Parts: sequence; C-alpha cells; structure tokens
Amino acid sequence: MAAVTYTKGAWQAEADIQTVPNGKFKGIVLVRREGGADGEGSDGHEYTVDAISNTPAEALEEAKALAHRLLSDR
Repeated sequence: MAAVTYTKGAWQAEADIQTVPNGKFKGIVLVRREGGADGEGSDGHEYTVDAISNTPAEALEEAKALAHRLLSDR
C-alpha cells in the first residue's frame, strides 16, 4: 500500500503502515514542517497508532485519521 500525504500550510503528514512481528499491522504518521527558518525542512516526528490492525487497509485508515488529528492541531 502506498503512503498518503496530507498538507496544511507549511506542515505535511505522511500516513503509512508497518508490519508488526505477529503478522498484523500498525499505522504510522510522519509529521514535518517544510521550509524552516534557514530554508531547510525539519526531519519531522513519527507518531504510531495505538491500535494493532488485522489488515493493511485497516491500519492505513487508522493512520490517515491520526494524520488528520495531528494536522488539525497545527
């Protein structure tokens, strides 16, 4: 599954999934600010969805929801 990217102003959130050891899936979100004070973007911060999902599609939906929540706080 491909990552999904959302943008709000100078902030960008990329929602994706990772496989956990038990063969299930977890959503992850990388949030970063584009173009810092010196013209460089930040490396960002990675957030992980608390819930473990049975399918990649479920995990991606959880990650997308988290990305929207994180961007709404910016």
